[in-house]
Amino acid sequence: MAAEPGPAHRPLIVDPAAPGAAATMAELRARPGIVVTDLREPLRAELAEIPEPPPPAGDRWVYYPWRNRLLGLPAEPEFRAVRLNRNRNKLTAAEQAVLGELRIGVVGQSVGHAVAYALAQEGVCGYLRLADFDAIALSNLNRVPGTLFDIGVNKAVVTARRIAELDPYLPVDIRTGGVDGDAMPEYLAGLSLVVEECDSLDVKLLVREHARAIGLPVVMETSDRGLLDIERYDLEPEREPFHGMLGGVQAADLRGLAARDKAPYVMGILGADQISARMGASMVEIDETLAAWPQLGSEVMLGGALVAAAVRRIGLGRPLPSGRVRIDLEAELDRVAPPAVPAAPAAGPDELDPHLPPPGATVVERVLHCAQRAPSGGNAQPWTLTADAGEIRIALRTDYRTRLDHRFRGSAVALGAALYNARAAAAALGVLGPVAVRESADDGLIAHLRLGRERDPALAADYPLALRRETNRRLGTGGALDETLATELRNAATAEGAMLRIVGEPDGLAEAAAILAGSDRVRYLEPALHRELFAEVRAADADLTAGIDVRSLELAPDERVALDVARRADIMALLRDWSGGAALGDSTRDRVLTAAAILVVTVPAETVDGPGLTGYARGGAAAERVWIAAQRAGLAVQPISPVFLYANDVSELAAISPGFVDTLTSLRDRFLHLVGVPERETMALALRVSRAADATVRSRRRPMPGVDTSG
Repeated sequence: MAAEPGPAHRPLIVDPAAPGAAATMAELRARPGIVVTDLREPLRAELAEIPEPPPPAGDRWVYYPWRNRLLGLPAEPEFRAVRLNRNRNKLTAAEQAVLGELRIGVVGQSVGHAVAYALAQEGVCGYLRLADFDAIALSNLNRVPGTLFDIGVNKAVVTARRIAELDPYLPVDIRTGGVDGDAMPEYLAGLSLVVEECDSLDVKLLVREHARAIGLPVVMETSDRGLLDIERYDLEPEREPFHGMLGGVQAADLRGLAARDKAPYVMGILGADQISARMGASMVEIDETLAAWPQLGSEVMLGGALVAAAVRRIGLGRPLPSGRVRIDLEAELDRVAPPAVPAAPAAGPDELDPHLPPPGATVVERVLHCAQRAPSGGNAQPWTLTADAGEIRIALRTDYRTRLDHRFRGSAVALGAALYNARAAAAALGVLGPVAVRESADDGLIAHLRLGRERDPALAADYPLALRRETNRRLGTGGALDETLATELRNAATAEGAMLRIVGEPDGLAEAAAILAGSDRVRYLEPALHRELFAEVRAADADLTAGIDVRSLELAPDERVALDVARRADIMALLRDWSGGAALGDSTRDRVLTAAAILVVTVPAETVDGPGLTGYARGGAAAERVWIAAQRAGLAVQPISPVFLYANDVSELAAISPGFVDTLTSLRDRFLHLVGVPERETMALALRVSRAADATVRSRRRPMPGVDTSG
């Protein structure tokens, strides 16, 4: 292999394993003044950080004759994987592969230089064909990113060399004699798209005439007020060049015109009413105080960006019709205004109030008030509280339905918690009587508490704690539960006819953290669940008598930013398409890892399968009693509702999240195994308990007729 680079714009690439490579390398290294730089090790160090890197393909030595430099590089697949890694996920791997097949021609190398380099830089082409007959002059360097060393060098050569120094593996051909006349068919042959950025009006029209004949799309950017022009001859072969704005003029009619004579045609293309004032005034001065059209480097670079964006759309088959648009930076800068900065409202004193009943409340009102303080999914309070002289009724409402609340099982748990609070209040106030929970086709689920004179000291002792019960989502400080406390919590569940299973070992918490984080990811990515989630989360200045006060999420600054990003359905849609979004569960993962334990309240499965929602109501009463017992012991409590909590089989998981059935099935099976829930039991609620500082705010409740529950 001879050490000859061939064309003046292409480097010589040497495969060390090829025949004759050793002699070529020896000759290159012996050249006077040659600088040898081996980049293989640092680039492979970068490659090691990339997920799923390509298999090793060997090394290459690349010689740049115009610089007399020899570089050691990884072969093309590994080199490209590193160089284009930061495109992800602006461009997916599949999109990058599609765009890498494009063969693009760029006619004219002023704006065209910026275009060609942007295309190469993004890797949105697999081949470039550049054309320009002119050489770099000093006056070109206000917009062409060349140097003084490029003066006198053909513009297409300068562009190609710069691209070669970015990516030596990208094939680049050049036409230094221009593409006038008979050269146009050969130039356009085999291209996917042509970008026209030349100054000659006749060549502009010639490009379009030939592109139209072969169904080749044409893109142009003028660099005045950011005019981007697209002609989709691949979709509209009958479209007139320049959208018919020049009438029946042909390329031959424009050849050899003086600059002043070109003005009417330029105005026909640009529109006299659309060009910038400075461009219009400058056109008057051509051949007087100006020799040619003025252009600014920043506007040329914008043109490169706009054309690259258009090429991506065309190459990926996304909608982009024929037509034009202006991206006028000056006009956009005229719109600069201060951003809206939301004020962070200070926590009011009522938010730390233990939510005692209002002064002067009757005994019945006190019982109702305590029932209203029960927890519910999304703070929906899915019940109706009514009373007469002898009975308090808590009826399940079905107008707060969400997918997570499958078949109103979560609402039934909330109703059971409200009933427990009512019993505790009634016991403390001396009016406790018999309780019945019934479900019927006509009336749904209703709990009845008859007022009487029964005594239950344990229930009565829970009344003040029920009023002060809170959800606390702060990070914990770890530390396992001692067996005495664990026994007390189990006994609390057993007293209500339920069971309590505890996960408290570090390995178990780590597994729970992974499972629950995976469930959160599904909740963000499943569109219906995402909508419901952010319908629940309320800003601090919103109506907080229902829903979740965002401050109660206890988010760190980075978590608040993550939540703002997660609100956007369009971002979640992309993550769903990419099978990404693992970080969406980070907040839950962190909280579970800092917990003392995960508590899971279960009820006998036959109870759920028989009377139905009454079993879940029993689980809700047990969960409330466990919650109060945990807070009595100084623990912070947070309910955790994985997406699969109220789904008992695959068909129910499909109803909740049709897009993630397999994922949820796996997560549910792992969770049941971890917790040790046998087939004869069904989960009612999961609680995270931890040692943590007090909650920032407490959830409010809807007011009841005649009872003020606002705080």
